[in-house]
Amino acid sequence: MSYTGETAYITGGASGIGRFVATALAKKGMKIFIADRNLEGALETVKALNKDCHTAWAVKIDVEDWESQRGGFEAAVKELGRIDYVFAVAGIFEQSWLPNRVGATTFEKPNLTTIDVNGTGVMYTSALAIQQFRRQAPSKYGFRGKIIIVSSGASFYSIPAMPIYCASKNAVVGFVRTMGKLVAEEQMTLNAICPGIVRTAISGGSFYEIAEEKGVLVSPETIVSSFESLLGTNPASGDAIEVMPGQFLVKPGAEFTNEKCEESVVLTYKRTLEARAKAS
Repeated sequence: MSYTGETAYITGGASGIGRFVATALAKKGMKIFIADRNLEGALETVKALNKDCHTAWAVKIDVEDWESQRGGFEAAVKELGRIDYVFAVAGIFEQSWLPNRVGATTFEKPNLTTIDVNGTGVMYTSALAIQQFRRQAPSKYGFRGKIIIVSSGASFYSIPAMPIYCASKNAVVGFVRTMGKLVAEEQMTLNAICPGIVRTAISGGSFYEIAEEKGVLVSPETIVSSFESLLGTNPASGDAIEVMPGQFLVKPGAEFTNEKCEESVVLTYKRTLEARAKAS
């Protein structure tokens, strides 16, 4: 499929999943604007993409900072005009979050940077995208714009050594499954890609070699295919896509335990709509 004339804004496009996707889509004609904290890496990616023609740009941002994100996004809008796709890829791994100092006599503030980047940063990117999409007419596919967020298989499975990372990725999936249904009413889509182990710079040592030997390493090609499945005419919105070696599928949300649980959710939903209507 050709994406000539279409545009994408990608956070975290300097390396890893963001670079995989940027490279693949640029080769098919898409114009790419990369926003990354690592400006040097972003510029290297842009240089590689621009070998044949000028189709990529870069800007430095810190995703956890609203003003930084806003400035980067405004630069993309100025350069591209219309933005068809926003890919929120930027993220970080588990950080040491809880001070554990033997003999400490004071309470220390925990380090929640992982939440700031993986959670709040994604919400900032999505907020910018939605506000921009509302200003745009529907594309030839009938959409004002599409958002794809990179979450993780950790959205679904408990990994005890990674409490804050798992919390941030669970938050992203919860956001997508709810907000995705709302923006669909405005001719937009919002979905999450949730891969297992992908070879990036996030880990070192023999980790990836072991994962490959065990057959659990997700290839860049599978990642790109999962992204492309949500582009163009696909109307899906509010889905969390689990990406495994060689395949990907929609991961269903939790089933209701019983009818009372379902009724409580329906009742809460109606109450929220009523409160929103009164506030508007």
